[in-house]
Amino acid sequence: MLLFYSLNATFLYCKITLIHITYYFYTNVVLFMTLDLSEVLQSKTPKIYKDKRLNNAHFSDFSHNDYQVFLHLITKIGGVDAYGKYLQPDQLQREHALTAKEFSKLFNVSLSNCYGILKKAVDRLMKADIRIEKPDNNGFWRINVCSMAEYNKKDGYISVKFTDDIMPYLAQVRQKFILYNLKEIANFGSLYTTRLYELLQEFKETGWMLKSVDQLREVFVVGNKFKTYNNFKQKTFAHACQEINNNYDMGLRFEELKEGRKIVAVKFFFKQTIVTQVTNQKTGKTTNIYSKPKTQTNIRKKLKQASLSSSLDILESQLSFMELKPEVKPMKSILSSILSKFMSSKK
Repeated sequence: MLLFYSLNATFLYCKITLIHITYYFYTNVVLFMTLDLSEVLQSKTPKIYKDKRLNNAHFSDFSHNDYQVFLHLITKIGGVDAYGKYLQPDQLQREHALTAKEFSKLFNVSLSNCYGILKKAVDRLMKADIRIEKPDNNGFWRINVCSMAEYNKKDGYISVKFTDDIMPYLAQVRQKFILYNLKEIANFGSLYTTRLYELLQEFKETGWMLKSVDQLREVFVVGNKFKTYNNFKQKTFAHACQEINNNYDMGLRFEELKEGRKIVAVKFFFKQTIVTQVTNQKTGKTTNIYSKPKTQTNIRKKLKQASLSSSLDILESQLSFMELKPEVKPMKSILSSILSKFMSSKK
């Protein structure tokens, strides 16, 4: 009888253990397999991913703030999965939100002004459409940016839903899109500067870019403004070159190309981005490391540090300025010395 109860208890224990193992397998393995790996890894630095055709498109009548909001929103689309691969077009989410705090922090705008910027951007994003040239200059497409846009005043954010038509131009297709960190354009004060900097990203490894005057007018969306070439130049790309050089050690300059007496194109020259291939010894995988031109802020910091270190580097047998300073005696010791002399003379 005891043996029977012992066998039943052992069987019951094994059954409970089997249930626990099954539950553990379901919760830890099956759920992991159904997990969307594209959501596992998020980029710490907001990055812009754009198709090259979208990068050269006509962006309606966006203001500089509208365009910054648009760029900030599309940084939320791209990313990599748990294996480090770019997300496929069918994995990209169309609906994204941007808070006033996020925009304020990245673009150094006061939080109180950000609410108004986001509110205006919602209207512009819904009305705006983008004109993208067809291959071989065979016409163009006009594409709406958003199918839905919401402004939430209470919680301080906007939410937009990108259209199906624009999503293919925001997909991360290797060799067909440009990539840069959003903070790289955060200090620019002009839409023309931001757009020129984006154009240069497509040619960052070559160190030069050639654009016709008509192409520049299209990208800068000047319309009927700046009718003379000299006025157009000064107000757009000449000013943009100066602002980019004020922020980056790029040595950006341009040359004008003529047909007869008419200027028809502009060639830009700048310091190219150095690409170094690094191979992982364990996996054998090779990745590209991009070394972009340094920011002027970093250069000024290094110059200041070099100046400080050189002032402290004193040649052997030389005295430093600190050593030439007379020793400052405490007031108490001076008074006690005078008092002792006075007492000794009295004696």
